[in-house]
Amino acid sequence: MRAPRVIKAAALIALVVVALVGYTMLMARIASGTPPETAAPQSRADEILVIKSTRELRLLKDGTPFKRYSISLGAAPSGHKTEEGDERTPEGRYTIDWRNENSVAHLSLHISYPNEADTAQAEARAVSAGGNIMIHGLPNGWGTLGRMHLLRDWTNGCIAVTNAEMREIWSLVPDGTPITIVDTL
Repeated sequence: MRAPRVIKAAALIALVVVALVGYTMLMARIASGTPPETAAPQSRADEILVIKSTRELRLLKDGTPFKRYSISLGAAPSGHKTEEGDERTPEGRYTIDWRNENSVAHLSLHISYPNEADTAQAEARAVSAGGNIMIHGLPNGWGTLGRMHLLRDWTNGCIAVTNAEMREIWSLVPDGTPITIVDTL
């Protein structure tokens, strides 16, 4: 008698997993929506600081933080990203060099990883340094999770915030803004 119940339960679980994967794949194809307007120049950040150990992103103006956000990092956050697939968030000084309003996550700002040193160390080990590291919101269709995404590090090396926070960051951070990512201060 237990076998039919186990089979039914397994089938139900499989159906739910397939539905969730299908939903996620469908929503990834749907754009993030219209991005917000850019903030006035006097309101924009001139630097970003990410502190991995405290899971914090700070927007700075003239060296003073004026916005702080809690973040999720790569699923293996300790240490500097050294190769594609290691799920680490890089450490170092980079630049926000372009933005994607049609991202699979709610809006995204590209971080200029890898730099020359990152590429050289990867080539010396005959591996790819990886790339496509972003600051982004939640995956399209999953925005209702909100701050629950902070319960664990889940990205592939990116820096994640809520969708509302990403809209604010998008408006306050122009392309060309330097970003420093450190383990601790």
